[in-house]
Amino acid sequence: MTSPTLLVAGTASHVGKSTVTAGLCRLLARRGLDVAPYKAQNMSNNARAVARADGDGFGEIGVSQYVQARAAGVSPTTDHNPILLKPHGDGHSQLVVQGRAVGENTASDYYENHWDDARDAALASHRRLADTADIVVAEGAGSIAEINLHHRDLANVETARFTDARILLVADIERGGVFASLVGTLELLPDDLREQVVGAVITKFRGDQTILEPGLDAFESRTGVPVLGVLPYDDPGLPEEDSLSLPAAGERATVGDDDGIEASAAVTIGVPRLPRISNFADLDPLAATPGVRVSYLPLDATLDGIDGVVLPGSKNTVDDLFALRDAGFDRELAAFDGPLVGLCGGYQLLGERIENAGVESTQGVETVEGLGLLPIITRFSTEKQVEAVSVEFDGAGPLAGATGRVDGYEIHMGRSRVVGDATTLAGDGAATDRVAGTYIHDLFANQSPREAFLDAVYRCAGQERPKVERTHADPYERAADLVGDNVDIDHLLDTLGVA
Repeated sequence: MTSPTLLVAGTASHVGKSTVTAGLCRLLARRGLDVAPYKAQNMSNNARAVARADGDGFGEIGVSQYVQARAAGVSPTTDHNPILLKPHGDGHSQLVVQGRAVGENTASDYYENHWDDARDAALASHRRLADTADIVVAEGAGSIAEINLHHRDLANVETARFTDARILLVADIERGGVFASLVGTLELLPDDLREQVVGAVITKFRGDQTILEPGLDAFESRTGVPVLGVLPYDDPGLPEEDSLSLPAAGERATVGDDDGIEASAAVTIGVPRLPRISNFADLDPLAATPGVRVSYLPLDATLDGIDGVVLPGSKNTVDDLFALRDAGFDRELAAFDGPLVGLCGGYQLLGERIENAGVESTQGVETVEGLGLLPIITRFSTEKQVEAVSVEFDGAGPLAGATGRVDGYEIHMGRSRVVGDATTLAGDGAATDRVAGTYIHDLFANQSPREAFLDAVYRCAGQERPKVERTHADPYERAADLVGDNVDIDHLLDTLGVA
């Protein structure tokens, strides 16, 4: 007999499904249960390299399922997110099945020619998880009430059906209309799935909950669905799954300015908001450091007031290079005299040129001139590099002083080679006096390169680093406490038949 599945489904995108799922994974693991997180189909450019379920090397999954596996205390594999769609631009996405990229597709091509195979892969992954775990905690995608997609909604409708899942609805009160969204979602669900809904959770609540209680009573009376919890507005600090958490292209936003450090004692790291930005969780460890602000910049912005720059990853390096150059940001970078680090696609942007560019871009060019800030040449190929890495790191330039073991992962197309006067770094990287680049994601999650870069930023800014200890609150434990303190877990487990 396979284990029960709980599907955490949303009334919309960005309502807190990932946080609730991660919190449940850690909470149930605390109770001694073997928990398997699962998301049949994800759409995100924030991915992690994990072991393939068949044992054949590494593959990609969405960052939220990586986080949920860590929260559950299990090693993440591609079974936790068997289908991943990585938006490429121009209506195309890269299709990743069981961790391996299998092609570029439009939405219509995916649904017409690949969806059945994707469903089979998702079903096989779920069966393997359910055969070994006590409970599967699945996360839906977007809204479960998208009636135009119900006949092919792999992450929600199909998951609920082929797993016979109990469904927990999650709705966000922050933007208003929470009861309308819950009632409307229930009304639009297929009849068979409506019977599988066991409760609802409201997230992001601020204020006095007694004011909310008449609405809770009215909702339960109208629908017969119990509200199992109201979560106060809180951010446990888990990595974000998609770019909805970032400012839109053309807008500016700063993260990390709520740390209690005076602006005069802080430094600001600028990050260009690339249209196809990926793996932006690389910046989270910097923003979490007291006295450090991470400012996402529109490409037509200046670098006035910026003390250091990080060029992030990109799902389409070539097209983002064109966008950056068209907006004039290349001139800003060339004139900038502070520490500059490029990660993965950002590293490729810094080089002298990119060859075989047609592998990635639809711009119709084979060779593209880079920013010319590092003496490297990148050549694309159809082979994708996906692996977890653990290397001895010896930093240089803006990473000078970084030494020791560095753990991270690589997900990229192409290889880069040094063609001029530069120091070679781990991760096929390179560095000059003020510019460095590497393919290693999660670089700044490692203390030594993070501290080395921040020391360089503070020196350039002519400031002393504030004497404040970096906090180490465990985001998995915080998510579990948030859910456990505010949701009727015993009732939820009873509906699943789990003691």
